[in-house]
Amino acid sequence: MKLLLASHNRGKLLEIQALLADLHLDLVSPSSLNLVLDIVEDGQTYQENAARKALAFALASGYMSLADDSGLEVDVLGGKPGLHSARFSPVPGATDKDRRVLLLQKLQRKPRPWLARFRCVVALASSSGEIWFSEGVCSGEIIPEERGQNGFGYDPIFFLPEPGKTMAELSLEEKNRLSHRARAVLAAKSILQKLVPDLEA
Repeated sequence: MKLLLASHNRGKLLEIQALLADLHLDLVSPSSLNLVLDIVEDGQTYQENAARKALAFALASGYMSLADDSGLEVDVLGGKPGLHSARFSPVPGATDKDRRVLLLQKLQRKPRPWLARFRCVVALASSSGEIWFSEGVCSGEIIPEERGQNGFGYDPIFFLPEPGKTMAELSLEEKNRLSHRARAVLAAKSILQKLVPDLEA
């Protein structure tokens, strides 16, 4: 069975592939199918955006598709950037680094600790239009200096108290035990196993 991972983000694809590696699935990416879709992520919830992406890729490819939408929610900013985490900077073509710098600028005069959480919603969509959802949350805090070379997005400034590391200091194995995306994908994995019982290795 083919499962299309509906993302062009290489870091995200590597994480999801590792989490689903023990299933009898042929994991394919949009680039491997020469599939380029421009999905407008203007939903009001993570669920809406994830569903929109998963369904569009499932209908275009004919394969069951997995998509996610996630965001960083910082308490002292009222849950922002949240749904707009990837589009936080108003500057066209802003990089991950630009978004981290902007976030720290907005936090400068706020009292610490800057408690925060990453939230992820995964949508699984079939080519016939059915959709299933799962969710994962990872709590921590924002720190004012970047640490670590792994990960992407806000990972270098998101500190996890339990391992005492930022998300960007975690190995892929550690991240796939602790992260919001790992928790959401593992829940989606359970849904897949129920839908297709012979997937287990």
